[in-house]
Amino acid sequence: MTGSTADLRARRRAGLLLAAPAALLLALLLFLPSSGVLVLSLTDYRFGMPGASWIGLENYARMLADDRIRQSLGNTALYAAIVAPVSILLALWLAVLIEATGRLGGFFRTVFFLPVTATLVAMATAWEVVLHPSFGMVNVALAASGLEKERFLSDPSLALYTLAFIGVWKMVGYNVLLFVAGLSTIPKDLYEAAAIDGADRGWSRFAMVTWPMLAPVTLFVTVITLIRTVSEFETIAVLTNGGPNGATEMVLYTLYQEAFRYFDIGLASALAVCFLGIVAGASILNIVLFDRRSRHG
Repeated sequence: MTGSTADLRARRRAGLLLAAPAALLLALLLFLPSSGVLVLSLTDYRFGMPGASWIGLENYARMLADDRIRQSLGNTALYAAIVAPVSILLALWLAVLIEATGRLGGFFRTVFFLPVTATLVAMATAWEVVLHPSFGMVNVALAASGLEKERFLSDPSLALYTLAFIGVWKMVGYNVLLFVAGLSTIPKDLYEAAAIDGADRGWSRFAMVTWPMLAPVTLFVTVITLIRTVSEFETIAVLTNGGPNGATEMVLYTLYQEAFRYFDIGLASALAVCFLGIVAGASILNIVLFDRRSRHG
């Protein structure tokens, strides 16, 4: 027993020594830039200026008092609240249907994954044509149906919801593939056992077997989807530039504007710190909630 314990400890020490260089390099790549951003957020540094002064939390106070930034945070929260749950639930539903289609499953997986393979800028440009107020296919169809044409990207009451629709379309294919991969790992024996207990089809089978077994995949999909939704940038930059009147401006686009248009690196760094905090908080909250669910489930 003593010899085996000593061998185990020796293997652990060897593993730590082998992993230490890569772990140190990864820590430097992650924490040094983040530390630099945190320090810059406490200064009044502007791009191109020879020096900077320490101003403490003034940039964070400016950020909270800025109506434009508050609107950007609100837009980001609303966008994420729409896109994340809809794209996750829709992807789960489609994945279950694809698994039930048999031979056509590969075809449907390819169809739903196509938006993921498209270049984001090209995809956004295509949507700009589709939603054009005069000759876009959507408005042509509305006019043919006797309905009024809409300015989907220039109407403040529609623009953010239009981007949310595009966001769902863009993310659902990736989530479908992840759920399909998760479904393929569920042992068939569990479904046979559930059928003996009366859960042989429909919602009862899904609730008893499929959903609990997909918990780890669902956690991963939820975290990735949340990160991607709050990180939305390319679609805004191509389609709306944050307009009209800031109706579609989100955190990353505001950060970009402050840093590379107004050269206010201090304020942009404060925004970046808040953005990282939001992403980390959402990820940790999801992990905690799913962990509690798995323990009690």
